[in-house]
Amino acid sequence: MKKPKTARAAKAKMGRKTSARRPEASPKRPARPRQRRTPADGATDTLKATIRGLRSKLKAAERRVAELEAAADTDFLLEIPNRRGFERELSRAIAYMKRYRASGALIVLDVDRLKPINDSFGHAAGDEVLKAIAATLMRQVRASDVVGRLGGDEFALLLWNLSETDAKAKAAIFEQAIDELSFTFRDHQVTAGASAGVALLGAQSDAGRALEEADAAMYVRKAHRRHEPRIRLLGD
Repeated sequence: MKKPKTARAAKAKMGRKTSARRPEASPKRPARPRQRRTPADGATDTLKATIRGLRSKLKAAERRVAELEAAADTDFLLEIPNRRGFERELSRAIAYMKRYRASGALIVLDVDRLKPINDSFGHAAGDEVLKAIAATLMRQVRASDVVGRLGGDEFALLLWNLSETDAKAKAAIFEQAIDELSFTFRDHQVTAGASAGVALLGAQSDAGRALEEADAAMYVRKAHRRHEPRIRLLGD
């Protein structure tokens, strides 16, 4: 039995409506084009690389300047402050003493027989004597104290918190320690000896005047030691 046409028509109409409701597929988004580097981008990278290189060179130059400044303040033979380095430390110490009412002592020490040793056995022998004296002085001081070489055969010591009595006793200890050093050059046993002068440091001190005062006291002490029987200059 054939279905009535009206039923077939209604079914076909329903199918058309259903297909009309199906969502259409969304169109695909086009791929983003790859960004191309421009000449300006390359110039920026080059500039950044140049800046990094300059910063690296600047740091290296600053390190080199610091090394040169340290070398300018250090005795190349003894590796302790030279005159410039010691005077800088002395000025800083006096500035601290003025601000905080601290005190200390300056000792200038001169080797008695370095020139005769140099003349008799050569400058290499004299250098050995200086190294031994510097090492001896360093063993006799505290970490806060400063040992320097003013030049030639003259040393200086900056000592903190010492009375006049203690400073003079310390100077005598330095003299004795150096007097006891003995050296053998070309089968000859020699001693160097040393004379020390003291200047007190405090809030009213001046670095230049303190050095002059200690130096003058050292020469007075050296004159006295020339007449002591146990201290004989080589060649006397």
